Amino acid sequence: MENTNVKVTVLANGPLMVEGTIAVVKVDGTTEVKEPKAFLCRCGHSANKPYCDGAHKKNNFIG
Repeated sequence: MENTNVKVTVLANGPLMVEGTIAVVKVDGTTEVKEPKAFLCRCGHSANKPYCDGAHKKNNFIG
């Protein structure tokens, strides 16, 4: 997979928003292709890591 024009935006007090086509390689070695956007957890509280599930709101994440 060729990555071109991938943009990562840090959302205030929230996740990383990744725009473009990305490959997420999981701990078990499987790969999941995400497009056109993926939201990646920054707070550490998501039950769906590496993806954001909104837990930052409940945990008052600042960052």
